[in-house]
Order: sequence, then structure tokens, then C-alpha cells
Amino acid sequence: MDPSATNDFSLPDQTELLAALKARPEETFADFFQQAKQRLQRIANFRMDYRLRGRVAESDVIQETYVRAAQRLDRYLDNPEVPFFVWLRAELNQKLIEVHRQHIVAGKRDVRKEQKIHHAYTGQTSIALAAHLVGQMTSASELLERAEQIETLQKSLEEMNEIDREVIALRHFEELSNVETAEILGIESSAASKRYLRALKRMREIFEKHQSH
Repeated sequence: MDPSATNDFSLPDQTELLAALKARPEETFADFFQQAKQRLQRIANFRMDYRLRGRVAESDVIQETYVRAAQRLDRYLDNPEVPFFVWLRAELNQKLIEVHRQHIVAGKRDVRKEQKIHHAYTGQTSIALAAHLVGQMTSASELLERAEQIETLQKSLEEMNEIDREVIALRHFEELSNVETAEILGIESSAASKRYLRALKRMREIFEKHQSH
């Protein structure tokens, strides 16, 4: 995966985008959301709890994110502190938190019986990374059966610095640009780039060690 080729669409300059959104909010928002949809789906695929595969459709999460963001568009336009896509990603993240609370934290026993990992929202980067790394070694249908393996790998990943784990998640799995990653984490672009290279090397070492066991 080449993080330098992250953007499969190009939104207008932020100033132009905001002007278009204010002039024709509904039409422009629908158009820009459609352009961002593929990237949002990729993020949902990474961040959504692996225990919910087959129970919650990513397409439903994306549609509900559209509704949520559309309802909050005026609030964003009143104070657009972050780039439009970064804001959309935050709206998606909030929707995923709601889905997690509804299906797992609220106590749906049929889900919890199928795994050994009991955490808060699976947006916790280490468990998301672990699930996807284990997913590279097994088919999706077997993933729930590998909960113990995921838990073991997750514990290893938690030895990494928290920001380094998040840089890996944003750049390598969500495929965000270095600028977007720095914006989300509140760090300089140069620092985000250095952290990514260092953290990627460390994660590969952990993954290879895990595979050899």
C-alpha cells in the first residue's frame, strides 16, 4: 500500500469549497459527499468493530453518516476549523461510536459470545490494527474464530507509542495524506512523516514476530 497515493479524488480548494457549500448547501454537499464516499468506506472498513461483520452493513453506516453530517452542515459552515474531509471523517467516527454502543456496549449477548475481547469502542487503534493484520492471515469468515490471536497481537501493538499507532492507522489503513494525518493529530506534517516511517518499521517487526509463533 503506497501512502503517497492516498487521494483517489480531489476536492476544490477549501476556500472555494466553503463558498460553494454556502451558496448551494444541499446540492454541493451531496456532490462532495459522493466524491468522498470511497474514502469514507475505506475508513469505515478499518474502524468498524470486526465482531460486527455481517451484522452491520458499511453502506448503512455511510448513509447514516451522510444524514448526520447534512444535519450538522450549518454548524460546520459557521466555524470551519478543519478541512471539509477531516470534518466528514469525524462525523463518520461519531456514527461508528454510536453503532458500537448500540450493538456491543448495550449488551447484545449473541455478539459477545463469539469473542473474548471486551473493550470500549473499537476505534481503539490497537484492536483495529490487530484485527486487520490477522485478517491478512485468514479469511473474513474465520476472523471471529481468531479472537484470541487478535487479542495477543493487540497486546503487542499496545507496546507502541499511542500516536505512532494512530499514524499507522491513518496513513496505512485509512490511506489519508500526511497533511490530513497531521491535522487530525494536531502535529506538524514533518513530525507525522517521521513518525509514520518509524512506526511502520516497528509494526512490521511485531507482525513478523507474531507470524513466526
